[in-house]
Amino acid sequence: MPPTLASLVHHSALKLTVRAGEGRLDVPVRWAHVSELADPVPYMEGGELLLVTALKLDAEEPEAMRRYVRRLVGAGVVGLGFAVGVNYDEIPKALVDACAQEGLPLLEVPRRTPFLAITKAVSAAIAADQYRAVTAGFAAQRELTKQALGEGPEGLLGALAAQVDGWAALYDASGAVVAAAPDWAGRRATRLTADVERLRERPAPASSVVGGPEHEDRIELHSIGTGRRPRAALAVGTAAALGTAERYAVHSAIALLTLTTERSRSLHAAEQRIGAAVLRMLLAGEPDHARAVAGDLYGELLDAPFRIVVAESVAPSGGRLDALTELVESAAARAGESVLVVPEGERLVVLAADDGAAAGACLEYAAEHEAARGGVRDQAPGDEEELVVGLSAPAGPIAAAAAYKQAEQALSVARRRGRVLVEHEQLAAGSVLPLLADDAVKAFADGLLRALHDHDATGRGDLVASLRAWLSRHGQWDAAAADLGVHRHTLRYRMRRVEEILGRSLDDPDVRMELWLALKATAPE
Repeated sequence: MPPTLASLVHHSALKLTVRAGEGRLDVPVRWAHVSELADPVPYMEGGELLLVTALKLDAEEPEAMRRYVRRLVGAGVVGLGFAVGVNYDEIPKALVDACAQEGLPLLEVPRRTPFLAITKAVSAAIAADQYRAVTAGFAAQRELTKQALGEGPEGLLGALAAQVDGWAALYDASGAVVAAAPDWAGRRATRLTADVERLRERPAPASSVVGGPEHEDRIELHSIGTGRRPRAALAVGTAAALGTAERYAVHSAIALLTLTTERSRSLHAAEQRIGAAVLRMLLAGEPDHARAVAGDLYGELLDAPFRIVVAESVAPSGGRLDALTELVESAAARAGESVLVVPEGERLVVLAADDGAAAGACLEYAAEHEAARGGVRDQAPGDEEELVVGLSAPAGPIAAAAAYKQAEQALSVARRRGRVLVEHEQLAAGSVLPLLADDAVKAFADGLLRALHDHDATGRGDLVASLRAWLSRHGQWDAAAADLGVHRHTLRYRMRRVEEILGRSLDDPDVRMELWLALKATAPE
């Protein structure tokens, strides 16, 4: 349970005393916030215990206190803590009466109890509640997995209903009830056929909340399946909104049901769906859960250093994706190594062992197609290959999300440069200057320097060359003036003219950086 005002009052170290609103102490506290503003409402989110010393409040004026308390209640503040012995020896009667009238709990904070102690107590209680929720969530995951493996969907639904203290039902692709738990939930589940059909019209994954007078519970509907069209749906009915632990249980059930309801497909397709679930868990930072779901399917792949490959088809046929899939899987099979292949529409995601056969097949694929294009490394954006590939640096399971982002970044560079494959390590090892060849960067550079070029074209001075020399010498006047063959006072005058024309200060390091990159981007080949 999250902390409440009652739990804070009973906290032996805080010594809080209730002065008003005794009947509303069971309200959860989301946070403890200190504010001496006369109107702190714009900064409230609701659920806070507001702590004040009345430094800027006319706390003895009844009408002012009624307005103040009324606004706090309207903003969702659940309690007011007033420190005595600071600005007031006791809580003013006007404030006590206003809180009693509005039903806002008013807590007297003794001088020896700092506000920081209250904030720490609330924070510790929230953290403990979250830890309990996460622990309960993982326990629920283990129980659901056990039931799914031993009893199938029926056992899983029973365990889920117990975890959420409600009921659960599974629907097939037509919206018919496949199973429900407990037994009495079948009748309630049949009332949702129309809602399930509407959910199926939305791209997966999809979810919705069903309510209204015709329903006795709060019901959540979730699509089940990895395809664009859901193959099943899960309904979960509870008396109140799901807590953190219950949410963990529902998400685990969705993942497990996704696996169990798709067993009728071929083994290869089933492995791809398991791979998709495992990949999502890795990218969500849950490697232990990913290993638990994957079992022995991928051997030691999820523990050893691996690379993530993201390939994207830029042609409607998408034939190259199929060819790359076959190439990677064949190479892995011949080498006896595991590989995780997840098709995602016009994309393909591969998790392969670092320095393994599957990763090597991707590199060989790129080398062959680069050679077929005559060794041309870069080409115009309109001449892309049918397939572009991004390859991450080696990573472990904890860094899977970072590796996926690296692969996407490499893919973006490959697409922009017209390359077949780009490795993320190449981007880090190279120079940033080739990136300045982008048309958008050149357009920015031309616009930034246009006024200086126009000035120089009139024969009134060589500001562009002077700026380049000054920047290349890191602002050293004598060295830059010597490079230009002018007096340093002349160079100082030219730099002042640059500032006047551009309306920017050369003392700003960001301005100097932008100007230097602009000069490099517009430099002649």
